[in-house]
Amino acid sequence: MARQAILIASPELWHHGFAPHHPLKPERLARTMALLRAYGALDAPDVRVVTPRPASDEELSLFHTSAYIEAVKRLSRGDLTIPSAIYGFGPGDNPIFPRMDDGARLRVGGGLQGAALLLSDACQVAFNLGGGFHHAHPAQASGFCIYNDVAIAIRWLVLQGQRVAYVDIDAHHGDGVQEAFYTTDQVLTISLHQDGRTLFPGTGFVWEIGEGAGEGYSVNLPFLPGTDDEIYLWAFEAIVPPMIHRFRPDVLVTQLGVDTHFRDPLTHLQLTTHGHEALFKALAALSPGRWLATGGGGYDLDVVPRAWTLAFGVMTDLTFPDPLPEVYKAQFGGRWLHDHDRPHLTAGIRARARQHAEQTVAKLKELLSIG
Repeated sequence: MARQAILIASPELWHHGFAPHHPLKPERLARTMALLRAYGALDAPDVRVVTPRPASDEELSLFHTSAYIEAVKRLSRGDLTIPSAIYGFGPGDNPIFPRMDDGARLRVGGGLQGAALLLSDACQVAFNLGGGFHHAHPAQASGFCIYNDVAIAIRWLVLQGQRVAYVDIDAHHGDGVQEAFYTTDQVLTISLHQDGRTLFPGTGFVWEIGEGAGEGYSVNLPFLPGTDDEIYLWAFEAIVPPMIHRFRPDVLVTQLGVDTHFRDPLTHLQLTTHGHEALFKALAALSPGRWLATGGGGYDLDVVPRAWTLAFGVMTDLTFPDPLPEVYKAQFGGRWLHDHDRPHLTAGIRARARQHAEQTVAKLKELLSIG
C-alpha cells in the first residue's frame, strides 16, 4: 500500500532569497516543484501539497535565543543599528537581505506542520522541501542557515514524548542539530558528510559521540573527497541501520542534502543520482512509519530537482520515466532523470577513500559498541 505523503512547499519559499550571485538559489525549489508537477506526482491520490505557515517567536525559541530572533527581525527590516556580525551576518555566506525573516520562518513552520501531521496520522511521510537548514546555532546564523528548522521540529517532537532518530546525508556536517541534542538520549543524531578537515564547518569527527546522558547518541561518519556511491553506501549500511534498530525511534527525521553529487560546485564527494536513490530507499526502509524529510544543500541547478524528485518518488512509491518530461526540458533543459554519466576517479583516489571509510567504520563500531 502506498504511503500517504504530504509535500510542504509554496512559491513564497522561492520568491525571496539571497542575492543572485549567492550559491543557495531559491530557483532549485521552483525547479523541483516544476519537475514533480510535470511527472504528475502532485496529482497522485496519496499525495497532498500543504502551504507552509510562518513559525511564531515562541516556536523559534525552542532552539534560538530571544535576542537572536529579535535581531533577525530587525535586520530583515533594514535596521542598521543591529551589530550584525555578532549574529553571524555580513558579507559572504550569510548576507542580510529583505524579508529574510519571513522566508526563514516559513521553513521552520513547514517543519512543524509536517511533524504535527505525522503525529495526527494524517500521513506517513512529510517532506518539508524548503527545510534542512542544519547549521544555524541558537544565537548565530551559519552556512546559509538563519533559523534551524530541523532542530526546532525535533525539539517539538521530543516535547510530545517522541524518540527521534535524525539522519543527515548532506555533504556538510549537521553541526547545529548535533549541538542541540549533544547531551540527551532522547534524540539519536547521525551525520554522514565530507571530512571536516576539507570542508565547512570543520566539525563532525568520529570522536564527537555526545556527552553526559547523550554519550553514544551522536554519530559522525566523515568521508574523504573522492568517495563514490559504492564506498558511501557500504559505510552507511555498516553504521546507520544498526544504530537506528538499536535506538528504536518513534519518528525518523532526515536532511536530504544532495551536495554529495559529483557535479556539485561546493563539495568534493562523488555520488550520483543512483547513489542518492539507493540512500533514499535505505532511509525509507528505516522509517518507523513516521518520516519527516527536509531538503538541504545542493548547488547544481540541474542535479537538485532530479535528485529530490527521485526522493519524493521513494516517499510515495511512485516511479517516473527516465526521459525528462518535454514541458520541463523546454523550460530548463536536460535529458534524463538519472545520471547517464559517472565521475572519473583514479584508482589511487578510490583506494584512499575506501581505506579511510573502512578505518572510520571500524573506529565507530568500537566507540559505539556496534556488533
